[in-house]
Amino acid sequence: MANRRWLALGVCAFLAAATLLLQPGSAWAHVVRVEVDQREDVLGGRSFGSAGAYEKISGRIYFVYDPANPYNSRIVDLDLAPRNEDGLVEAWANFMVLRPKDIDKTRGIGYVEVSNRGGKASLSYFNRARGATDPITEEQFGDGLLMRLGLTVIWIGWQSDVPERDGVLRLHLPTVTDHGETIEGLVRCDWVVDQAATSLGLGHRNHIPYPLANLDSPDNVLTVRDGRLAERVVIPRSEWRFARDVEGQVVEDHGFVYMESGFEAGKIYELVYRGKDPVVVGLGLAAIRDVMSYAKYDDDSLFPVDFGIAFGVSQTGRFLRHFVYQGFNTDEQGRKVYDGLLAHTAGAGRGSFNHRFAQPSRDAHRYSAFFYPTDIFPFTSRTQTDPVTGWTDGLFAHAFDAEHLPKIFYTNTGYEYWGRASSLIHTTPYGTADVGLYPNERIYHLTGGQHSGARFPPRPQDRIEGSPAYRGNPLDFLLTLRALLVDLVDWVRSDIEPPPASYPTISSETLVPLEEIHYPDIPGVHFPSVIHEAYRADYGPLWQEGIVTKQPPELGQAFPSLASQVDDRGNEVAGVWALELQVPLASYFPWQLRTGAAGGTDELANFRGTYVPLPRTEEERRATGDPRLSIESLFPSKQDYLAAAAMAAARMVEARVLLAEDVLKALQRAEAHWDFIHDQQKPAG
Repeated sequence: MANRRWLALGVCAFLAAATLLLQPGSAWAHVVRVEVDQREDVLGGRSFGSAGAYEKISGRIYFVYDPANPYNSRIVDLDLAPRNEDGLVEAWANFMVLRPKDIDKTRGIGYVEVSNRGGKASLSYFNRARGATDPITEEQFGDGLLMRLGLTVIWIGWQSDVPERDGVLRLHLPTVTDHGETIEGLVRCDWVVDQAATSLGLGHRNHIPYPLANLDSPDNVLTVRDGRLAERVVIPRSEWRFARDVEGQVVEDHGFVYMESGFEAGKIYELVYRGKDPVVVGLGLAAIRDVMSYAKYDDDSLFPVDFGIAFGVSQTGRFLRHFVYQGFNTDEQGRKVYDGLLAHTAGAGRGSFNHRFAQPSRDAHRYSAFFYPTDIFPFTSRTQTDPVTGWTDGLFAHAFDAEHLPKIFYTNTGYEYWGRASSLIHTTPYGTADVGLYPNERIYHLTGGQHSGARFPPRPQDRIEGSPAYRGNPLDFLLTLRALLVDLVDWVRSDIEPPPASYPTISSETLVPLEEIHYPDIPGVHFPSVIHEAYRADYGPLWQEGIVTKQPPELGQAFPSLASQVDDRGNEVAGVWALELQVPLASYFPWQLRTGAAGGTDELANFRGTYVPLPRTEEERRATGDPRLSIESLFPSKQDYLAAAAMAAARMVEARVLLAEDVLKALQRAEAHWDFIHDQQKPAG
């Protein structure tokens, strides 16, 4: 029934919108004011190729929203927010824009990075720059790829609960009430405690938590358990309180829980408490919608563009999937907003982006942030029916206008298959068959990578004791991601078809269950016995209205998770291979076990992979009992290796998954990799 309700809402809202468009004087949610605090030339006016000089503009952007507008109908609790004298709901955000000074030189593409927890990642991801909240120096702008493409780069706050730090992007949201009465509800927090502590913060990753409604409410329940699905044991209320330890002094603080006996390392703790004063979290989706609508359609736009692309990474890759699912790519006047999306490392997730007491930072991994509404059906763009629940739905099912669906790249590393259930975005709910993509979609599996790259070369302290393996997987997939961004820009601007999708599939026997993956038996290396799973979860009878009443949720049957098959080195076989995989000197595992942790040692570590150099010589291979081919059997000399790397790089350029300008950089990295392995001490047996 829930899916039919959503579809009915979409149809009714669309028809209502068509009627309103014919009425003069209708109130539409929109940008009403932009205030500039700072405007300066980038790098002293340096030219970025044909795009010329850039300028950086920062300030505040103000929005109003009409709860009666049908295109705002899916924003949970908007109708309960306070209104101004015109009957509109107000919000504002800080922003930063990098735009060509001569707007006639731009390629006319606005590029919005949906900021991960208030930060700015695009310059480090695509310009190979040093990250900064306020880029000023040459190293903070890197090689200028985004500028050389002529993109107008836009950052804007969309999340209200980000930590208080300078330079963080934030959206200031209204608090909702029930006709003037305070709204209360259940809020949940959890922690995997790896080091003993006496106090824990309620906000995820230091985010600002919802206020406590009642110190003595029976809804305030703290539990402890030994594993992901282990039984919860209630900790007596007399043993803990809302406070924190400040240099040995216990201070009352409703944003923390304190336990004198301490929170034990190796345990999972979970708090459900009665919170109050929810904000309209879903306006974050509307802000990302409306900033591009302003850029594209407002005659007075400070940063005018003809096309729009959005980029999201991890949390905000999931945000973009949620954005599409809830139909936000149609603006308040029925116009298409984004022409292209790049959802990076989102896995199969969406997130807590539009419900009452939502916590947008909460994610979901195999062994942290458990069972939040992140990995929930539907997963594929195509509409499917879940055979267990009977629910029929798809990511594209609720578009107000199917013509407004953007061109989409989904890029996931190997980690997302192991730790974020990525296989679900292209398989049936039972994991027994592939699901085809729409023409406006591409999936690219960045083979073998971890969630984000590890340092190279690895440090001696990264070595796992008694093993040839290192914590952290340094495979560099960002060179591939740069090329794919250029492909997306060309697809949006010039309708040039991008490279074909490349990812593991059931039909090719490259996407398989965990028990069918054939890892080589490398001495000292332990392989996973678990993979992250998404569950059918019951959040209570009001969930389809955006209200959670059941905390923690009741779990039903899990959806199956599959991963790529591997070769005789243990490297994944399907997807887009980085140069390191085309001329292999190591095994790049996209997972890492919690080896050495206080608890859950057989579980998966968040975000990280594992790196295991190949034995250098046949003698070394025999001495260690390593079944993998030695480097000398693959490449008799460094010159042979570099020649093979050059040929592989040329193939990648031809396939449009490596930029010609990045070939030298890729080959330099390959040579450094050879030198690292051959200069290091002999791996332990």
